[in-house]
Amino acid sequence: MYSTMMIAVPTGVKVFNWTATMWKGSMTFETPMLWAIGGVITFTVGGFTGLMLAITPADFQYHDTYFVVAHFHYVIVGGSVFALFGAMYYWLPKWTGHMYNEVAGKWHFWLTMIGFNLTFFPQHFLGLAGMPRRIPDYSLQFLEFNQWSTVGAFLTIGAQLIFFYTAVQAIKGGKKATSQVWDGAEGLEWTVPSPAPYHTFSTPPRVK
Repeated sequence: MYSTMMIAVPTGVKVFNWTATMWKGSMTFETPMLWAIGGVITFTVGGFTGLMLAITPADFQYHDTYFVVAHFHYVIVGGSVFALFGAMYYWLPKWTGHMYNEVAGKWHFWLTMIGFNLTFFPQHFLGLAGMPRRIPDYSLQFLEFNQWSTVGAFLTIGAQLIFFYTAVQAIKGGKKATSQVWDGAEGLEWTVPSPAPYHTFSTPPRVK
């Protein structure tokens, strides 16, 4: 209980930090921002279910069930995978020198978001119903939610093909990316061409 609660407290602080960063900001919703927001949402769901696991009397029911599987994936996918995809879309124009297909990027996000939630959200209910994890087979009473999870898993995997297509398309060509790819982007990396030259600066830049 104590260890889980100790994890939940800084997790809550991070969520408030991320939300406050976006609060009253001049946000635009290109693909990287969608991944960032989706990551905060899924990570927050994982944080709430983590608080439930910190309640020792209730955890007798949750422990070692699919509830823990769902909680774990909401935290890891929201906190890591969504952030990685957001970062890849954010830096892809600077890496390749070409803009990616924005429509394809948004399709990738939405199909992944829907597929991920369809995969893991029903597993909360499987765990509450008592389905243990790490078993090769399960009772027929758990069939329907497992079917939904299977459909969601295939949808999630299929959506990643869009990402590979988008990345390869950007590598091969497309609309030329400017040095400052994003509105309001600041920093030395946005002052050099896309992609950055081998020797980024012939003379040391002046940093104010």
